[in-house]
Amino acid sequence: MTRQKGKLRAVAALLLVALVSLNCKTEKKQEKPADTVEKVVPEDLKWSERMALSEIHRFPDPTLLDFQKKPRWSYTNGLVLQAMSRVHESTPNEKIYGYIYEYADRMVNADGSIKTYKQDNYNLDMIKSGDVLFYLNQKKEEPRFKKAMDTLHRQLLDQPLVAEGGYWHKKRYPHQMWLDGLYMAEPFHAKYAAHFMKGLDAEETFDKIVLQFDLIEKHSRDPETGLYYHGWDASKEQRWADKETGLSPHFWSRGMGWYGMALVDIIELLPENHPGRARIIGYLNRYAEAIVKYQDSTGTWYQVLDLPEREGNYLEATGTCMFTYTLAKGVNKGYLPEKFMDYAKKGYEGILTEFVSVEDNGVVNLNRCCGVAGLGGDPYRDGSFDYYVNEIIRSNDPKGTGPFMMASLELDR
Repeated sequence: MTRQKGKLRAVAALLLVALVSLNCKTEKKQEKPADTVEKVVPEDLKWSERMALSEIHRFPDPTLLDFQKKPRWSYTNGLVLQAMSRVHESTPNEKIYGYIYEYADRMVNADGSIKTYKQDNYNLDMIKSGDVLFYLNQKKEEPRFKKAMDTLHRQLLDQPLVAEGGYWHKKRYPHQMWLDGLYMAEPFHAKYAAHFMKGLDAEETFDKIVLQFDLIEKHSRDPETGLYYHGWDASKEQRWADKETGLSPHFWSRGMGWYGMALVDIIELLPENHPGRARIIGYLNRYAEAIVKYQDSTGTWYQVLDLPEREGNYLEATGTCMFTYTLAKGVNKGYLPEKFMDYAKKGYEGILTEFVSVEDNGVVNLNRCCGVAGLGGDPYRDGSFDYYVNEIIRSNDPKGTGPFMMASLELDR
């Protein structure tokens, strides 16, 4: 009986030990923090690199940037990848460089021909991705990249012109100059002229580049507000064009954003002794004075710049990012007075407050972007207020994410 009691005590002791052990394990499990979402974009990086990595996460295939289903040669790819090239120069990250290279590698054939590109469309938008080729070719020369750049240069040599010498925006948009076109074509053409042309050919190219800005200042700038109309039809034939001036009806935020970025980028690419360089610095100063008058108290800007109170208008991300970049770079380069940095900083804080959101995995989103806007075409875009405010609004449009990266770099954020 005594032995039996001893056995029962031993079994009870073992059960007690097992129970205590089980409770300890349970307590440890309960003490462990809840599972966290794995960060695909680290949050301790600067905003510029965070956005670059977010874009790569969103669009693992660089040929499908801008929500595309098929690879294409387009200005939106060029814009984002040019921004990424600047991020890479600031913070060497081979993942970013590989992403940039992949686009050019897949879109440019061994003979230098460019997939999906058609020169006879004479579309200025198609020049923008030439900046990507130029960047890569400076890193490591590849004959196919130079041949592709030669092709883009030939397009500009043959681009249809208005009577005063300004480029048509596209062959299908005859006699029209849009603000967009100066950013699409002129920075690439200036780099091409500086590195691949000599003597009179280079001089004539720089003269032609400056002429594009002179014509926009002459025809598209409103002397009353200092703002610029989106399009100018030299023939005055378009339904959207004023019958006396040929101008479109409104001041569109991103249209002016394209022009601001063109101004601030072209100055450093022109020869320092070119007489047009000083003129363009003057244009940039007038431009900066105008846009800060229309900056909202949030630091951001409206889709239709001068009508903040009109129903349907909204604070828009892409134009805001472009203005912020233009002002910040203008000051950093010494083209603009220091006072404009305060407006740039206010603009950047407005971007973070009004437009930026971060997912649990660290991916950065830029919200409230106007998806697209143009003039003419089919269906016809009349450039009215209602047209601009009713175009699609979406997140992470490349026309916003690219300038956001560039603004972040200029402000070291």
